[in-house]
Amino acid sequence: MATVRLIGDEEAETIPAVKAVFDDIRATRQTDFINNFWRGLANDPVTLARVWDSLKATMTGDTALPPMVQEMIYIAVSTANGCSYCVHSHTAAAKAKGMTPDMHAELLAVIGLAAQTNHLVTAMQLPVDAAFLVGE
Repeated sequence: MATVRLIGDEEAETIPAVKAVFDDIRATRQTDFINNFWRGLANDPVTLARVWDSLKATMTGDTALPPMVQEMIYIAVSTANGCSYCVHSHTAAAKAKGMTPDMHAELLAVIGLAAQTNHLVTAMQLPVDAAFLVGE
């Protein structure tokens, strides 16, 4: 159960700052769908706008990483952070941007391997090799 109200379209129409962000989300994503993340954030229009602006700047437009790769990274980080909502949302986005079932399986294998080796190296408290240090 959500800890905040989800702002519906009728209410959003009455709050200019929320309406502006929702309209921009629809235009940028070329869809009428506003997901629950944005509807929850809409309780605080300032945070809604700040987070949308940050996401839009990082995940859209002229980016060095292809959009599908960005979504796959988002899946990995969301998995590490334990965010089920984001894993689902960005898996759907990655699939829409071309992630195949084989790519998804490989991504999951890499996530699992990275989690395992990260925990092992943390448990062993190994020093970082000098060759890996930037500027050394």
